[in-house]
Amino acid sequence: MPGTLYVVSTPIGNLEDITLRALRVLREVDLIVGEDTRRTRKLLSHYEIHTRFAPSLFQGVEEERTDEIVSLLRTGKSVALVSDAGTPLLSDPGYPLVRACVAEGIPVVPVPGPSALLAALVPSGLPMDRFLFLGHLPRQPGPRRKALAALGSVPCTTVFYESPHRILTTLTDLAATWGSRPVALARELTKVHEEFIRGTAAEVLHDLASRSEVKGELVVVVGPPEGEGNASPSAEAARAVYGELLSAGIPPKEALQETADRLGVSRRAVYRFVHLTDR
Repeated sequence: MPGTLYVVSTPIGNLEDITLRALRVLREVDLIVGEDTRRTRKLLSHYEIHTRFAPSLFQGVEEERTDEIVSLLRTGKSVALVSDAGTPLLSDPGYPLVRACVAEGIPVVPVPGPSALLAALVPSGLPMDRFLFLGHLPRQPGPRRKALAALGSVPCTTVFYESPHRILTTLTDLAATWGSRPVALARELTKVHEEFIRGTAAEVLHDLASRSEVKGELVVVVGPPEGEGNASPSAEAARAVYGELLSAGIPPKEALQETADRLGVSRRAVYRFVHLTDR
C-alpha cells in the first residue's frame, strides 16, 4: 500500500493560527517537505515537533525532487507538504508533487488552514460571492498592464499578491486601467503590524507614496466593475499616473504623453484631467 501525501496549511504570521489536526499530522508523518528552512523550522521548534524536515521543494528544483519523494510514498511512507506560510500550491511550489501523486494513485489529503488569499478577502468589505485569484501579476510593466487590461471587464472581485518594491507601480497601472474601482490592500496579515488600506487605487497609492518605505507582504483585493462607466479613465487615475511619472524624473511633456498612452486617451484629455479639472 502506498503512503499518503498530506497538503498541510501553516500560519502566515501568527503561530497560533494552526489547527490541532495540522499539528497531529506534522508529528505523525515520516517526512515533512517544504521550501524554506528558517520559516518551517521555527514553526516546528515552537510546537516541539521533531519529524524529519527536508527543505527540498523550493522553486527551481521541485521537479527533480518530486521523483524521490514519490518513491518514498510508494514504499508506504507518509509525507506532509508545507509551504513557507499559508496553503501550499497557492503561488507556492508543490504542484508537480501533487500532480505526480494523483497520476500514480497515491492518496492526497488536504489539511486546511490559513491562507493569505482568504484572510485578505474576508475583511475587505468587497463582494466575495465570486472572485478571481491571479497569484502574482507579471513583474515587467508591459506584460502587467496587458494582463490588467485583459482582465478589467471580469465581473467579480479580483485578488492578487504583490511585493513592497513593486506595489507603487502596480497601483499606478491599476488606477490607469481599472479606474475608480474599490481597493482593499492588506499588509502583514495576522502579524503585529497588520493593516488594511481602503479606497480607490489612486487613493491607496497616495497613502503609500507618502510613506518613507512600504514593508511586509501584501495582498491586493479589487472590487468588481460596476458598469460601462468604469471603462473611461477618471481624472483621479490620470493624476495618479502623471504624478508617478513625474516622481520618477520624467519631464512633464513626456509624462503627459506617457499617461495618455497608458490610459488610451488623447494628450489633451490628460492635460485637462491634470491641470483643469476641479479638485
